[in-house]
Amino acid sequence: MNLLAFTSQTWISVGIVAGIFAGSAALIAILILVVGKVFKVDVDEKVTKILENLAGANCGGCGCSGCAGFASKLVSGEGSLGDCHVTSPEKKAEIAALLGVEMTKEERTVAVVKCRGSLDNCGLKFEYVGVPTCSSNITLLGGNRLCATSCLGDGDCVEACPENAIELKNRLSHVNPDKCISCGACISACPKNLIERIPATAQVYVACSSHCKGKEVMNSCKGGCIACGLCAKSCPRGAITMQDNLPVFDYSKCTGCMICVHKCPRKIILKHNTYSKIYEPDTAAK
Repeated sequence: MNLLAFTSQTWISVGIVAGIFAGSAALIAILILVVGKVFKVDVDEKVTKILENLAGANCGGCGCSGCAGFASKLVSGEGSLGDCHVTSPEKKAEIAALLGVEMTKEERTVAVVKCRGSLDNCGLKFEYVGVPTCSSNITLLGGNRLCATSCLGDGDCVEACPENAIELKNRLSHVNPDKCISCGACISACPKNLIERIPATAQVYVACSSHCKGKEVMNSCKGGCIACGLCAKSCPRGAITMQDNLPVFDYSKCTGCMICVHKCPRKIILKHNTYSKIYEPDTAAK
C-alpha cells in the first residue's frame, strides 16, 4: 500500500467516526425534544405572578424550602399568606387579589429569644464534647445546661438567620430587632423552641421559657422566672396574666409603663426598644 492510498483510507475512517458522532448527537437532540414535549410540566401562570410578588428571601420561615414552593402552596389552597412574614403588606395585597382572598391586616413582628440563660446565670450540667450545634447538644440528656429550657448557645439560630440579625453573647443568643425580618428561620432552627415573634412595637417581653416553680428555677438559673406573679398584680392595665408559671402579655393592653420591669424581682421582663439595651434590665428605681 502506497502512502497516498493509506492517507485516503485514514480520512475515510475519520469521516466514518465523525459521522457516527454527529448522528448520535442528532439522535440525542431529537430524544431530548421528544421527552421535553411528552413530559412537559406547565407552570401555572398564577404561581409565576405570585412568585414575582413574594420577597424572594427563600428563608424557609413559611415551612417551605423556598418562595417557589410557597407560591405553589398558596395556589393549591394549602398555604396562608400569614405564613410569610417577610413580604411587604403591599405585595401581599397584590397576591391576595391574585388568589381572590381577603387580605387581613398584619402587624410587623420581630423575633425575641425568651431566655436569660447566659453562662453567668445558668451553668452547665456537664461539658459537652461533640458537634458544636444545638441540635446535636440536645440529644445528650436534653442538652448540657442546668435549666431544661435554657438556650444551649451553640448558634443554630445564628447560622439559620439570612439577615445576620442574631449573635451569641456568653452562650446566649440575641436578636437585633433592627435587622430582623421576622422570617421565622431561627424559630424553626431552635431545638428548645425559645424564639418567638412579638409585635415590633412591643415595649417589653418575657425573657424566660421555664414553666417550673420557684425553688426549681432558683436551683438552675439566676435569671429565670419564679412565677411570683408580681408583674401581673402590679400591671395597671391588666395586660399580664400568669399562665403555666409564666407571665403572658396582651400587647393590645400594654402601654409600656415599665412598672412590670421594675417590679420583677428576677428581672426577666426586659425592655424591647433598642438593641443596645434590650438584654439589659432597667434596674433604676421608678
